[in-house]
Amino acid sequence: MGRLWDRLTGTTYPDSGVSPLPSTEIRAALFALNGPDVPYRVRNALPAEKADLVAECRIPRVGVTLKTRMRLIPEKHEVRFLDERWENRSSDQANAQYGRGHAPAVFRQWKTEQGPDGRRRKVETFRFDTREMTDPLRNTVLGAGWTLRGVFKL
Repeated sequence: MGRLWDRLTGTTYPDSGVSPLPSTEIRAALFALNGPDVPYRVRNALPAEKADLVAECRIPRVGVTLKTRMRLIPEKHEVRFLDERWENRSSDQANAQYGRGHAPAVFRQWKTEQGPDGRRRKVETFRFDTREMTDPLRNTVLGAGWTLRGVFKL
């Protein structure tokens, strides 16, 4: 059941031979992901979030908010994470959707325009892949020699 459970939760392990960094260094490495060219922000968690760190991405253009809550477990060299997503593509709050768990998605917007041959065609005007946030987090944790363990509750 171990491997199946790991697959269901999105748990991944570092390569063998990678010695784990201290918790202060992995925390610093996760904060170092912040920058002007990334669509998300890593910050300290608020007490109500029940985590140590949070990576958050708001995409107002498509009405989506992504949040990854992370709890560092230094004695096990493990980062427990919980992915959450809020979608509200209309102004009606009653239609808002909430989901948790790893669920990669690509959000796109298109427009129709006239091509050089005079025919109408669709052109992509916006694209966001949720892995633009989750992959750098995963790579940083695994590169530091820590296990990334998906959970259903922090």
